[in-house]
Amino acid sequence: MQHTHTISVLVENEFGVLSRVASLFSARGFNIDSLNVAPTNEDGLSRITIVTHGDESVLEQISKQLNKLIDVIKVIDFTDGSCVEREMALIKVSAEDESRAEVLRIVDIFRAKVVDVTSRSYTLEVTGAPAKVDAILELLRPLGLKELVRTGAVAIGRGSKGWKG
Repeated sequence: MQHTHTISVLVENEFGVLSRVASLFSARGFNIDSLNVAPTNEDGLSRITIVTHGDESVLEQISKQLNKLIDVIKVIDFTDGSCVEREMALIKVSAEDESRAEVLRIVDIFRAKVVDVTSRSYTLEVTGAPAKVDAILELLRPLGLKELVRTGAVAIGRGSKGWKG
């Protein structure tokens, strides 16, 4: 059965690590829905957050293979929901005279921010769970979605679930 998996991989910040991690997914026919990489609070370490869909047994194999890579320190599969997951999106939407007020109402409801204004568009910033980003996009699409950039999800363990927990 296919599930959405959010996998967090703590790695040494070395040349080629990202390529080796991504190749494990492609070699098994898994598409990566989103990929986010950034340094951590510890020098020389980065965190890779991968969101993918797939069969439990194959993803278990991928996790085992990830753990065997030299530069990988730890792998956590947050599929059980034991994490806080957030995403950021920049959304450019049409803002003609008749739709400006509606766009601003939606911005207010979703606690988004207007980060740029022109005579014909608003650029919005929204941060939250991926489902929140999807929901605001659904409401803005009929008003004239011009452009969209999403970061992909980042996740951190809740309570004691995490790198040091």
